[in-house]
Amino acid sequence: MSIKTLRGLLIPFVALLLSGCNAVLLSPAGDVAVQQRNLIIISTVLMLIIIVPVIFLTLLFAWKYRASNKDAEYDPEWHHSTVLELLIWSAPLIIIIALGAVTWVSTHKLDPFRPLDRISEGREIPADVKPLVIEVVALDWKWLFLYPEQGIATVNEVAAPVDRPIQFKITASTVMNSFFVPSLAGQIYAMPGMETQLHAVMNKPGSYEGFSANYSGAGFSGMRFKFLGVSEGDFDKWVAQAKASPDALDRDSYLKLEQPSEKDPVHRYGSVSDGLYKAIVNRCVEANRMCVSDMMAMDAQGGAGIVGAYNVTSLDSATRNRLGLVDAPVKSYVGALCVGRDITGSPVSPAGRPL
Repeated sequence: MSIKTLRGLLIPFVALLLSGCNAVLLSPAGDVAVQQRNLIIISTVLMLIIIVPVIFLTLLFAWKYRASNKDAEYDPEWHHSTVLELLIWSAPLIIIIALGAVTWVSTHKLDPFRPLDRISEGREIPADVKPLVIEVVALDWKWLFLYPEQGIATVNEVAAPVDRPIQFKITASTVMNSFFVPSLAGQIYAMPGMETQLHAVMNKPGSYEGFSANYSGAGFSGMRFKFLGVSEGDFDKWVAQAKASPDALDRDSYLKLEQPSEKDPVHRYGSVSDGLYKAIVNRCVEANRMCVSDMMAMDAQGGAGIVGAYNVTSLDSATRNRLGLVDAPVKSYVGALCVGRDITGSPVSPAGRPL
């Protein structure tokens, strides 16, 4: 079989395979993702306005002025054309201005921290509708979702009513990940000790895939979850099912859940300890860890003092084991700086210099 024949057979086979692909980015189910899809299309079309004519004219010139075409016009003294200069420079300039305007508007309109102003095109958000708050924690290697209003939590499954705005508050336990539901909105990074946000809405019911779009270690490939777009009634039933779970997510159970594991099944918690998400963000789930917010408040007042020094130096064996510091050397800290006196009784620094 010749290469040409083989190539002819492969083309329809590849086309058949591609026909089964679901181009989710080009057919999303959420309004924010739809606007981002439109931005991609608009930007691509604007750039093709330049690219297509350039490719066409390149091929045209190569064919017209080929060596075998003796009838082509030959003008070795030609060096300038005002019309061509205007076309060459004005067209790209107009495209750049258009792209800049589209980018500036969309950057502000699609800011993930910006609350939504519509459910979908032509549909404003009712005045009495409040966003559904979902707190997201990227763990190794699974996703934890907390519903502060409903008092429940889930692992590797999240649900929200269709056409209701959602406010995601996103953080991570250890390394940076990326929260991404292609049908809902663009990816948002999840970082330890920080909180990012995403406002979005799902407009069509269904089960959609979510995953981490940032490599975070051995179990990264299995770090996936399901986003369920459901009706208000089905969402209430889903919440009721979660509340029926006998498991409670307190600080101790969270520290166990935080341990690295791969391809965890969906798990639901019927109750959640108050302030758990805040403690996760501030890196102080353990009882003997100072919260980042408290540390910053102390620093703003001039320093941590004795209490802060105690927290820094009092990592017990259980905490050191959980943090992987069992074999690490124990750090020593300066507890105080003593001021001495010389033979005349005047104070001197530790280096012996007069104060």
